[in-house]
Amino acid sequence: MADVAGATVSPSIGETNDAQKNVFDLGAFVGDLTLEDDPSSDDISLEGLEQELEECKNNDVVANILSKGTKLRDYTKGVENDLRKVELDSIQDYIKESDNLVSLHDQIHDCDSILSQMETLLSGFQAEIGSISSDIKILQEKSMDMSLRLKNRKVAESKLAKFVEDIIIPPRMVDVLVDGEVNEEYMRTLEILSKKLKFVEVDPMVKASKALKDVQPELEKLRQKAVSKVFDFIVQKLYALRKPKTNIQILQQSVLLKYKYVVSFLKEHGKEIYNEVRAAYIDTMNKVLSAHFRAYIQALEKLQLDIATYNDLIGVETRSSGLFIRAREPLKNRSAVFALGDRISILKDIDEPALIPHIAEASSNKYPYEVLFRSLQKLLMDTATSEYNFCDDFFGEESIFYEIFSGPFGVIDEHFDSILPNCYDAIGLMLMIQIIHKHQLIMSRRRIPCLDSYLDKVNISLWPRFKLVFDMHLNSLRNANVKTLWEDDVHPHYVMRRYAEFTASLIHLNAECGDGQLDLNLERLRMAVDDLLIKLAKNFPKPKSQTVFLINNYDMTITVLKEAGPEGGKIQMHFEELLKSNTTIFVEELLQEHFNNLIKFVKSKASEDPTSNPDKPITVAEVEPLVKDFASRWKAAIELMHKDVITSFSNFLCGMEILRAALTQLLLYYTRLSDCIKRIVGGSALNKDLVSISSIMYEIRKYSRTF
Repeated sequence: MADVAGATVSPSIGETNDAQKNVFDLGAFVGDLTLEDDPSSDDISLEGLEQELEECKNNDVVANILSKGTKLRDYTKGVENDLRKVELDSIQDYIKESDNLVSLHDQIHDCDSILSQMETLLSGFQAEIGSISSDIKILQEKSMDMSLRLKNRKVAESKLAKFVEDIIIPPRMVDVLVDGEVNEEYMRTLEILSKKLKFVEVDPMVKASKALKDVQPELEKLRQKAVSKVFDFIVQKLYALRKPKTNIQILQQSVLLKYKYVVSFLKEHGKEIYNEVRAAYIDTMNKVLSAHFRAYIQALEKLQLDIATYNDLIGVETRSSGLFIRAREPLKNRSAVFALGDRISILKDIDEPALIPHIAEASSNKYPYEVLFRSLQKLLMDTATSEYNFCDDFFGEESIFYEIFSGPFGVIDEHFDSILPNCYDAIGLMLMIQIIHKHQLIMSRRRIPCLDSYLDKVNISLWPRFKLVFDMHLNSLRNANVKTLWEDDVHPHYVMRRYAEFTASLIHLNAECGDGQLDLNLERLRMAVDDLLIKLAKNFPKPKSQTVFLINNYDMTITVLKEAGPEGGKIQMHFEELLKSNTTIFVEELLQEHFNNLIKFVKSKASEDPTSNPDKPITVAEVEPLVKDFASRWKAAIELMHKDVITSFSNFLCGMEILRAALTQLLLYYTRLSDCIKRIVGGSALNKDLVSISSIMYEIRKYSRTF
């Protein structure tokens, strides 16, 4: 319809206003609209009509049509006529609004012109924006490129700045190294120079740079000047160590260690000069320490107290055996040769400071060699510990220590080689072995390994010497002259006392380290002294005296072993068994001496039944003399036994134990006699002469109270 309106309106645009006022002939334009029957309507299919009618049953319009009974064709024509009328009315409305439509057309045309201009303008903007976007992208690429170049330049600048800083030689550094004193600032400057020297030596790119050709000669000059200057400085400090009465450790800790970087610098940049400094220090300390130890050893030798000589052996007699033997104190009074005594205290004071010779000499004190040995080793340990730590810290080389101490070790070895062959003090040698053992533990706790080989060497040299001296004691017992050693005295022999003290000392010293070889040697020594003691005992004419002699010596040995400590072990048990067996023998001998007939009768007949042998029955007449003899003198006999025991045994307690054992055995014998009399026919007649058991018990208790 719009096209129709356009077709109707467009011819009148160029005409006059009069023509626009003419009435528009709608009938001429539309024509006679008639509805004709469609010849093809009879061919329309009615399939599905019922379903559609069923669906339209609820439609009001359809229901109304059906209710009136109107024909569908008539109704359709009516609808078409209505539509035609509405269409004509609509066209008439458009004609009435033609002026407005023309105006609207003009406005649309103007808008279209404006929009066309705007389209042109926007198209220009779009082209410009595209151009700007391209420019921005180009700028972004340029910016990224510039950023990358800036970053690269910064990296290059940083490396170049570091290169310049590492390779350049500031005037101040030159002034300090050439004209400055060796102090803390000089040390810091040395570190800077060391970094520059390492920089030009390590990096291959630096070696290829042209800048190095200008700087390297100057760096080399500075290196040579610094090496020369610090060499003179450090050598001057080393020479100060040679001055008399210099406290070496204080000088090392407070002076030399402050300049340890000087040595590190020489080690890195002046190897030849470093070797000269190293050699100078080794030579200086070797001579200084050797001189110190030599002087200390000479001072210690003046304090030495001789304990034992070649003849101070267990089996050697106390009397002088030659005309030219020097006068000396008898061995039996020189207990230090065989007894440990207070000498054991040296192990408790193992970590005490070393002796100061001039103080000890001023007080006129003399010391056994093990005391001097401990002081010497203590001084060596402390000096070695300090020097080892200093060498490791100052030079960074532990091997320097062994080169330095080759001199002091030589001085000590020389002294030791002169002392050891003349040392016959077995106790002192064992003490020195224990001292070395404890010193090894001390050095282990300090975590200082520098003396390990030295202490092992000393320990290895001490054991053979101890074995040699020990074998001398052993051979002195095996080869002892019994005739010269024998004394007509049942009290403990001095040889046995020496043995007991010597054995107790070694057992006590060996308790801590538990050397099995020493235990075997002590067993050999015990067998030798057993043989010698039996030989000495056989020199007594009476068996009773022999037994008393053996008991006194065994008891003394056990007492000495017990006093030394609880480590007596097998040796102590051996002597306890010997003491027990000989005590039994002595008790029998003592009782037979006073009650021989009674004991013989009891042993031979008391256990028999008196009526068991009708031919020879035990009669009252046979027993009566024994009963009357015992009743007449039993108290006197016991008193004699008491006196005999008191005079025979040097150990009162041991004597009282033996007396009590003898009285107990006597009571047993007499009890058996009494039982036998009760079984004899007519034995009741002897009741008046029998001593009551209670009386004998009372007498035994009386002597037990004295015990």
